[in-house]
This record gives sequence, structure tokens and C-alpha cells, in this order.
Amino acid sequence: MKYLSIALFTLISLTSFSQTKFINSGKITYARTVGQYTIIESMSTNGESEPWFEDIKKFFPKLVVDNFVLEFNENRSLYKIEKENSENKYIVQNLKPAEIDYVSQQLNEDLVVMKRTVFENEYLVKDSLVKYEWKITGEVRDIAGFECKKATTKICDSVVVVAFYTDQIPVKAGPENFNGLPGMIMGLAVPRLATTWFATKLELQSPVIASAEILSKGKPVQRTQINKDLNKGLTNWGKMGKIIVWIASL
Repeated sequence: MKYLSIALFTLISLTSFSQTKFINSGKITYARTVGQYTIIESMSTNGESEPWFEDIKKFFPKLVVDNFVLEFNENRSLYKIEKENSENKYIVQNLKPAEIDYVSQQLNEDLVVMKRTVFENEYLVKDSLVKYEWKITGEVRDIAGFECKKATTKICDSVVVVAFYTDQIPVKAGPENFNGLPGMIMGLAVPRLATTWFATKLELQSPVIASAEILSKGKPVQRTQINKDLNKGLTNWGKMGKIIVWIASL
């Protein structure tokens, strides 16, 4: 009886293991939601709505949603807007996505190639991957059918970022520049920017990801160049200037 129990336990364990499927390539669609009113309210100096804010509400929606896609394989990922929605009305123009923008993470080479539009400037960045100091918690939640674990980090020294990743997709990538967790990032939240990214679907397909050589046509700069230019030009912009710097640091 003892040996029968051991044999049954072994069979069940092997069956469970064989049913565990790891996904190493595909395309993930994310819905990025921006709470515009929350961002504007955070700029108030006295904690109350400014008179002009009520006028803004007449012309701009409370929430703006855009779909982004992340194509990935074991070695690299490419993140970009699925399709630019010209009808979306953004209060903070730096949050408005552009079809020419992308983030390509070359995971096996510790390299990121990124096109980013900031005001009227178009930056081509070629730099090392951003290194985040993640703290993994015990919290879990379901996102797009995947069990995801919670982790937190900070950007710009004080801006908290909450991420949810799944180890069923053992690729250390995610939306924007985020990476470095034990699995794919399926959900993100930056409360101070009132912005979230949540995966809505995964398509199991062979992604067509351009190489770094193709993407980096032109004269690239380091990531720090964007912040240098912004800090120089936004000296007197107050809270709005900080928000724009945070957006550029995603």
C-alpha cells in the first residue's frame, strides 16, 4: 500500500508538471488608461480644484484609453501603440502616444533601442536596459487568465510603480522600459501619473521583431539626454514640469 501511494503521488506530480506550459513568444495587447482629471487635480496648490479646471472638464474626458502591443520572444521585445486614436483628447500632450514611438528591449544584449517624442523633439535612444530595484510581495491577482504576482519599484527616486508579472511567460520584459522581473509584466500602475497598463489578451504567434540595427537608424543618444533637455527647459513649470519628466522616464 505504501509503494502504491508513492507511485500514485509520483504519477500525479509528473502529470501536473507536464501540464505546466511556459510561453516564450507571442503578442500581448495592453489597455493603457490615463486618469486625466486626477493628474490635473494633483497640480493644485491648495488641494482644491482651480477655476479653470472646471472649464477643462467640458472639453476633455475623465479617462483616456489606448491599446498597445508587445511582441516578444526569449531574447527581445518590441512595444508600441497598436493604432493611434486621433479622437482621443489628451490634456497632458506628453501622454499622447505617437505611432513612430517604440521601445525595443534586447534582453540578451542588455540593450534598449527607443524612439520617443517629447514636445516637438524626436529622440532615438540606444542605451543599456534600465535596472529596477524590485520588491516582490505575496499578493497575487488574475490578469488576462494568468496568475500574476505583485512587485513594486520606484522611478525618479520617489515615484512608485506597481507591477504584476506571471512566471508562466518566463521573459523578463514588459510595457515601456520595465523589465527585470522573473516573468512577463502583465499589469502596471503608476498612481502619481494616474496611469495603468493591463494585458487584455495574448496571441500565440511568431512575432516579427526588427533588429537593433534596423531600429537604430539615425544618430542615437543616451537616455539621460531626454531628462537633461527637459530639466533645462522646464525649470519654471512647477508640478507640471515634474509630471512631464516622470512621463519621459517610463
